[in-house]
Amino acid sequence: MKKTNFKPTPSEFEKFWMLDADITFLNHGSFGACPLPVLEAQQRLRQQMEREPLRFFVREYEALLDAARSELAEFIGADASELVFVPNATTGVNAVLRSLKFSKDDELLTTDQEYNACRNVLDFVAAETGARVVVAKVPFPIESPDRIIEAVMEKVRSQTRLVLLDHITSQTGLIFPIQSIVQKLTELGIDTLIDGAHAPGMLALNLHQIGATYYTGNCHKWLCAPKGAAFLYVRRDRQSQIRPMTISHGANSPRTDRSLFQLEFDWMGTDDPTAYLCVPAAIKFMGSLLEGGWPELMARNRALALAARQTLCKALGVSPPCPDETIAAMAVVPLPDAVPHTGKAPLIPLLQDALFKKFGIEVPVVPWPTAPKQLLRISAQIYNTPAQYEYLALAIGQLIEG
Repeated sequence: MKKTNFKPTPSEFEKFWMLDADITFLNHGSFGACPLPVLEAQQRLRQQMEREPLRFFVREYEALLDAARSELAEFIGADASELVFVPNATTGVNAVLRSLKFSKDDELLTTDQEYNACRNVLDFVAAETGARVVVAKVPFPIESPDRIIEAVMEKVRSQTRLVLLDHITSQTGLIFPIQSIVQKLTELGIDTLIDGAHAPGMLALNLHQIGATYYTGNCHKWLCAPKGAAFLYVRRDRQSQIRPMTISHGANSPRTDRSLFQLEFDWMGTDDPTAYLCVPAAIKFMGSLLEGGWPELMARNRALALAARQTLCKALGVSPPCPDETIAAMAVVPLPDAVPHTGKAPLIPLLQDALFKKFGIEVPVVPWPTAPKQLLRISAQIYNTPAQYEYLALAIGQLIEG
C-alpha cells in the first residue's frame, strides 16, 4: 500500500519538544511528553545533586521540595499541607487503598470504566480483606453526564465504604462530573478516592471545591513535567491513616515541624527527586506559551480535540459517542465494525500497528467494550495541528480500502 502524499503542517510549538519529526504524535494522553526547557531545568537540578550529593539531600532538598509543593498546591486548588509527591497516580491509589482497613461487610464501589491498573489494586485489596467490589456500568455511547451520576448512585448501599472513580477515563476520554458525585457521596458519609491521572493541566482544578477525601493526579501528562512526577492529596482528617508503600526514616521521626504524613512520603529512600522539583518549571513554561496562559492553553487543546473528533467522525461515517461537555483534550471515535482487530491481548491492535508502520502515526486503538468493537482515541496538545488529524483520517481511509 502506498503512503499518502499528504504531509501534516508542522506546529510552531513543535520546536519545544524532542518528538520525532517523522512521527505524527497524537497520543499525548498515554505518557505525556516533556518540553525541552523543562528537561533542561531537570538536568540543572541533577547536576546540582551530583556536584555535592550530601549538601543537596541534607541541606537543599527539603526546601526545594516544599517550594515545588506550594506551587503545585496553588495550581490545583489545595493547601501544601494536604499534598505529597508520588511517582505516578497508580502509586497514589495503592497508598490509599492499601493503607485503609476493610472487612467482609464493606463494599468498594467503582465503574466499568476504571483504569485497569487501579481496578487491579481494588481487586487485590478486596481479596486480601474480604471486601466486595461493586461495579457500576456507565453506558457508552452516552447522551448526558447525568447518566454517569445515576449509574454510580444506583449502586450505593449502606455497605458502601469507599468509591474509586476516574476523573477522566483512559479508555473513553469521558470527564466524569466528579464534584456532583463527590457531593452526593459525602452527604451519605461515604469517602471518595479520585484517580485524576489525566486531569492536571487538562482541566482547571480546585481540589477544595471538588471535596474528595483522596485525590491523586499525574504531573507528567498534561502538565508536561518529567516522567515520575505525580501527587497525592489527602484530606487532613484522614492523613494519619495513609502510609506510603515504602516505610522509611519518617516512620519514627521525632520532628514536630511538619506532619507525619509528609515526613513519611517525602523521604522513602534515596531516589532521583528532580521530576518533582521540576513541576514549577513545567507550570511556568506551559503557561507562558500563549498570551492567555493556562486557561487559553486548556481551551485551545479542547477545541482542537473537538474539531479533530468531528473530522474523524465525518470521515468514518460515525456519530460522536458523547456530548461535547464530557470532552476536554482527549476524545474517542468509534471505529466501523469492518476494521479488524487481533483479538489477542496484549498485542497491538492491527489498525494501530498499521498506522504506525505505514504512515508514521502514533495513536491508540482501544477495544471497547471488547474486541472486535474498537475506539480510536486522539489527544490534542499544543504541538498538534488540525492537519495532523486530517492526515489520520486519510490514512485510516486508505487502510480500510486496502
